[in-house]
Amino acid sequence: MQNLSPRHVKTEESLRLGVESGWYSTKVSGTFVTGPHATQEDCLSKIAELNPPVARKKF
Repeated sequence: MQNLSPRHVKTEESLRLGVESGWYSTKVSGTFVTGPHATQEDCLSKIAELNPPVARKKF
């Protein structure tokens, strides 16, 4: 399981990094995993799709 978080890349930074501006899901190390996404909500839904919540076992 990856610990992903949303990150917004603005135009100035996108030019420096050589990527499109937008929302990206990133690893803790800062590596982009998915994106660009148009909105933070789109990015969060992709993160949820890749990292579904862990189901707890009931005893």
